[in-house]
Amino acid sequence: MYFFGTFEHSVDERGRVAIPARYRHAFVDGGVLRAGPDGCVELYTQNGFEQEVQRRLGSEESQSNRRREGRRVRRGFLHGAYTVDLDRQGRVLLPPPLRLDGAADGRAVVVGCGDYVEIWSPDAWSRELERVAAEEAAEDEEV
Repeated sequence: MYFFGTFEHSVDERGRVAIPARYRHAFVDGGVLRAGPDGCVELYTQNGFEQEVQRRLGSEESQSNRRREGRRVRRGFLHGAYTVDLDRQGRVLLPPPLRLDGAADGRAVVVGCGDYVEIWSPDAWSRELERVAAEEAAEDEEV
C-alpha cells in the first residue's frame, strides 16, 4: 500500500492514536513504531519495516555488525523500535518513549509518506510544513 494524505486524530489519555480507516487493513498483521529523526513517530507495516531494515542494514560489508559504522547504523535505527497491534477501534498505543511532545491537547496528525506513516503533534507538524515551504521557496529562487 502507498500511504498518502493528512489526517488529524485524537490521542487518548493512555497514548493511543487512531490510524485512518483507509490505512487500517495494511496493519492487520501489526506494525512497527520508531522515533523519526525530525520529531515525529514513524509507523511501518511489518513488511515495510523488514524492507527498510534490509535497505538500511543490508548485506553490505560497511553495514556489518563487525564494523563500528554498521553497529552505529543498527543502533540508530533499531534501538527505539516497538511492535504494535491495532486495537478494535483501529488505534495503536504509542509507548511512553515515543509519546508526542506538545500533544498535550490530545491531538495528533497522521501523515502518509509513501511506504510508511508519520505521526506528529499538531504544533511540530505546522513547524515542519513551514520548513518544507521555506525550502521549496529557496529551491524555486535558485532555478
